[in-house]
Amino acid sequence: MNFKLVFKLTGKVLLVEGFCMLLPLLVSLAYREDPRPFLYTIPLLLIAGGLLSLLKPKDHFYAREGFFSVGLIWMLISLFGGLPFFFCGYFPTFADCFFESASGFTTTGASILPAVEGLPYGILFWRSFTHWLGGMGVLVLTIALLPSLGNRTLHLMKAESPGPIVSKLVPKTSQSSKILYGIYCALTLIQILCLKLAGMPLFDSVVHAFGAAGTGGFSIKNASIGAYGNPAIEIIITVFMLLFSINFAMYFLLLCGKWKQVLKSDELRFFLGVVAVSILLISVNLSTSQGGMSLGDTVRHAAFQVASIISTTGYSSVDFDLWPEFSRFLLVILMFIGACAGSTGGGLKCSRVLLMFKGLKREIHQVIHPRSVNVVKLDGRVVEESALRSVLLFLAAYLLILFTAGLVVALDDFSFGTTFTSVVSCLSNVGPGLETVGPMGNYSAFSILSKVALSLCMIIGRLEIVPIMVLFSKNAWKRS
Repeated sequence: MNFKLVFKLTGKVLLVEGFCMLLPLLVSLAYREDPRPFLYTIPLLLIAGGLLSLLKPKDHFYAREGFFSVGLIWMLISLFGGLPFFFCGYFPTFADCFFESASGFTTTGASILPAVEGLPYGILFWRSFTHWLGGMGVLVLTIALLPSLGNRTLHLMKAESPGPIVSKLVPKTSQSSKILYGIYCALTLIQILCLKLAGMPLFDSVVHAFGAAGTGGFSIKNASIGAYGNPAIEIIITVFMLLFSINFAMYFLLLCGKWKQVLKSDELRFFLGVVAVSILLISVNLSTSQGGMSLGDTVRHAAFQVASIISTTGYSSVDFDLWPEFSRFLLVILMFIGACAGSTGGGLKCSRVLLMFKGLKREIHQVIHPRSVNVVKLDGRVVEESALRSVLLFLAAYLLILFTAGLVVALDDFSFGTTFTSVVSCLSNVGPGLETVGPMGNYSAFSILSKVALSLCMIIGRLEIVPIMVLFSKNAWKRS
């Protein structure tokens, strides 16, 4: 393991985090609030990042260094990112600060705060800004800003980018990062403008756009988006939550005029199909079991919550924990499925779910026709057997972590619904679950042990397991 190079990369990312923290500092100053939470944290980041950046390592850098670096970096940015919360005095323990920071950077949106409307604007801005930074990935941002990282960047992108298959949009990885962030920024700015035109205040528009762009879900209102009572705002956020759930490579293809290739995307069609069917089923279920709501409102709330959960954003327009059991159970299923690979969303990813279905179909066909030769295809291309095996291994690891973390959280003796959905929600980076951790609830009642376990689940889920497994592997710490 080339530790000097790993620590040098870590230092560069900490410097980027320190400079990013200047924005919430400016917000605090603009609203005449106490700036000390950021004035204390920024020098610590710059000193730690600066010292690590001075290291002069050997240049060899392979996949294991890439995965190790990503795991270490995400742990450290979450720890440092929790310092402003610690210094502001609104959080009981540092475990709560780490939970909130990890939830922000991993775009989970789970919170330990019973109420958020009394927090300083600078702290609220930082909470939501961590969503935006973590959505596309802090390392992707670093690669875009520091192209001098060289040929090691693809290893970093593979380790940080969500989904079973990672490829460059253009030959140079740094250029791919700049294109991704260009699309990301453009969509974010368009959403801010749309929300402002719909009547949302500017500050609210910015922080909620950060949350939707990163598919995070931190709101500055206790009742989330439902606090505004504005159908236009709900529709805008619904649309953008879905837009940010789509593989960003699709937008690049559209910009290149390759719209036919976009229409042939199996994952995109599967994602849109799941969304459409889920909205229809929940709308029918709500219409037949709950009265007093018009058809338009029923469809709007169903569409908002389906988009919020499958995108793993976690905003709420109503308390869906009060919905019929069928609708609640369907939303839990959507927590597992998640968004498309290459998006800012979490979950298993639609491409993996689709590959599992295709693999199962092939096995059934093989039993019926044992002499036939069948291959699994995605987007018209043959999927290698190694890729199919990795999907099954990922599912097995996901379930193992889910049940292990569930046993730890179960020590708090909450109901099964609270325990199970809290772990699923954190591992899939959704945010709200059911019952105690529902859309109108929070995670404050959990013990410190459970909060740490759930924080690790968020990071493991965001990085899709392997980088954290490499980080905690005994062999990874051996010098090569």
